[in-house]
Amino acid sequence: MLSRVSPILRHNRLFSAEAREMPRATVLLLQPNFLRSSPRTAPLNRLDVSSSEFSSMFRRRFHSLRSTVGDWTKLPKPPGRVFAERREYRKIRRRTPKKKQELELSVSICIEEQLPDDIEIQNIAEMLRLNVPKAMTLAFNGLKDSKYKTRETDIEDLGGYETVELSVMLCNDDFICKLNKEWRGEDHATDVLSMSQHVPELKLPVLMMGDIVISVETAARQAAERGHTLLDEIRILVIHGLLHLLGFDHEISDEAEQEMEEEEELLLKSLGWKGKGLIQSAYDIEKTAKPQLEKSDDRKEGDGLRLYKPKFSYIFCDMDGTLLNSKSQISEANAKALKEAMLRGLKVVIATGKSRPGAIRILKTANLTGSDGVVSESSPGVFVQGLLVYGRQGKEVYRGNLDRDVCREACLYSLEHRIPLIAFSQDRCLTLFDHPLVDSLHTIYNEPKAEIISSVDQLIAEADIQKVIFMDTTEGVSSVIRPYWSEATGDRANVVQAQSDMLEIVPPGTSKGNGVKMLLNHLGVSPDEIMAIGDGENDIEMLKLASLGVALSNGAEKTKAVADVIGVSNDQDGVADAIYRYAF
Repeated sequence: MLSRVSPILRHNRLFSAEAREMPRATVLLLQPNFLRSSPRTAPLNRLDVSSSEFSSMFRRRFHSLRSTVGDWTKLPKPPGRVFAERREYRKIRRRTPKKKQELELSVSICIEEQLPDDIEIQNIAEMLRLNVPKAMTLAFNGLKDSKYKTRETDIEDLGGYETVELSVMLCNDDFICKLNKEWRGEDHATDVLSMSQHVPELKLPVLMMGDIVISVETAARQAAERGHTLLDEIRILVIHGLLHLLGFDHEISDEAEQEMEEEEELLLKSLGWKGKGLIQSAYDIEKTAKPQLEKSDDRKEGDGLRLYKPKFSYIFCDMDGTLLNSKSQISEANAKALKEAMLRGLKVVIATGKSRPGAIRILKTANLTGSDGVVSESSPGVFVQGLLVYGRQGKEVYRGNLDRDVCREACLYSLEHRIPLIAFSQDRCLTLFDHPLVDSLHTIYNEPKAEIISSVDQLIAEADIQKVIFMDTTEGVSSVIRPYWSEATGDRANVVQAQSDMLEIVPPGTSKGNGVKMLLNHLGVSPDEIMAIGDGENDIEMLKLASLGVALSNGAEKTKAVADVIGVSNDQDGVADAIYRYAF
C-alpha cells in the first residue's frame, strides 16, 4: 500500500493478549476532564491532565480543548482501567426513556505539549473544535443507508447511545513516531494514527470511538506538496482517521480502498472542505513526484521549524569562517535561519574576534541588527576574542588589555619588517602605516577603518590596546611570524589564529570560551543551555564549554577534534544547517 497512507491500528488489535498488558492510560491518554459548556459559549481551554495517570512513555502534560454538541448528561467518571472489561461497571436494567434525547457529541481537541505555542496551531485547534462534530454528524448520517460491502459494522445503530466521545490530538513527528513504535512496532512517523476504544459487547450509553492522532509536522509537509493550507490537510486527515474508526480500512483489499476513497471524497465535498481525500492525494503525489535522493539527516527546514521547541536557550556563533562565507558575506540562508531561530524563542549571541562596530556593520546588510536583531550596541556579545564582553543593555562586563611592552615590541617589529599591524582599541583600529592589507580589514572584513598613528609612542599612549594583528600571506604567517612570536611573547601573551593570513597577539589566558563563560555568569545562564558554532582554533574553548559544540567542516583540525559534531562548510550555509539540524 502507499507509504503516504498511514497504516491504522484497528480496534480488534487493541484487545490482543499483548495489548491487555499495556498500562491503562495508553489508550485513554487523550481523554481530558469533563467540562460543561454550550456550543455558543464553549471557550478555548488548556487543561493539564495529570501525568501520573499515564504510562512511562506518556509522562507529560497534554493541553486539551473540548467541544460539546447537544445537551449534557451526567457521564461516568474517567475509568480506572483501560479496557472495558476492567471498568467495573454495574449491570443495571436500562429503562426506556420517556422522551428521545438528542445525541450528544463530545469532542476533545488536544495539543501535545511538545508542540510550541504557535498561533496557527491554536487557531486550527479552535476550528477543529467546531468542524469535527459536523464531520461526525455527517458521517453518522451516512451509515444509515450505507451499502459498502467492506466496512466493519460494529458501529451501526447510534440510537442506543446517549453520548459519542472522540478525541483528536495534534502532535509532532517525534510523538507519533513513539506511538507507532509502541503500538505497532514500527519506528517511523506517520501523518495520522487512529486508535479505537469501542467495545461492541458492552452495552453502554456512551460510544467511545477512540483517538485520532495527527502529526502537524507531517501534515505541514504534505500541505506544501499538495498546494493547500495546513488546516485543509489536517481536515483531510481527520476525515481519514474518522472513517477508520467507523470501520473502513483501505488496507484489506482493493475494493475496500475504493470504498473508503469514495466516502472520503463524499464527506469532504459535503462539508465544503478543500482538497482530495488522503488516499487519492497519495496516489496523485506518487504519480507526479520526481525521483529524489533520500535525505540522510534529520534537518528540520522551512515552515516545519515552527513546530519544534528549542533544545537550547542560546546559540553562540562565530563570524569569520562560520557565519560568514569565504567572501566574508552572510548568506541569505544563514540570515533566514537566525531570524527563524529568534522567532522561535532562541537567543543568538555573536562571539567573534571582530570588534563590535565591525560585527554590526556586516550584519546590518542582512537586517540582523537593532533591538530585535542579533547584534547591536545594546545587546549582549563577545568581541575581540573575548577581550570585550558586553552584557544586558550592551553594558561592558569585561575588558582585557595587552601588556604595553608586548604591544611596543610588536609595533617595532612591524616597522622594521614592514609587516602590517593593526591594534584594536575598543571601537577603534590603529596602525602605523598605510598598506593594502590594512585597507582590506575595512573593505573586506568590515572592521572600522584603521587610523594611521605617526609613532609607536603615540600609538601606545593613544588608548588601551586589547590585541594586535599581523597581516601577511598564509605562508609568511605560518613559516615566519607565528614561530617568532610564539617564542618572543613567552608567558606575557598568547598567539592565536582565526584566519590563515592573520596572527593575533592577545593577553595570556584570552579565549572566546572565557568571554562566553563570563557572559553566561552575568546572564545567569548555564553552559548546558547553549549551543556554539565555530571553525577556528580560537573557538575551541567555546565549543568545549557548550552543551553542543558544532565545528564547520572548513574549520581547523584541532577545532574539529574537540567538537561534538562537524557540520557542513561556511560556503554551504553551515550555520543554517546546524540550526535546522540540531537546535530544535
